[in-house]
Amino acid sequence: MKKHSVTIAGHRTSISLEDEFWQGLKVLADSRNKSLADIIRQIDKDRGRNNLSSAIRISVLDYYKSRISAQFDDASPDGGPQ
Repeated sequence: MKKHSVTIAGHRTSISLEDEFWQGLKVLADSRNKSLADIIRQIDKDRGRNNLSSAIRISVLDYYKSRISAQFDDASPDGGPQ
């Protein structure tokens, strides 16, 4: 797990994330044509009471879950797994 320094709303903070989640966050940002800073700001804004690292992990997981779901939808005429 590595700490990554980011600035959110003018304040520096560090986020502890496993490399796999950091890479997933980059993929998520690229898929939306956004910078990492923009994606992190959005996650921070939407996270409620969750800590930021957890909210990022959940966002990355949700992104990949939606991609898998879309692949199943594309592969099956009835929208479910084959």
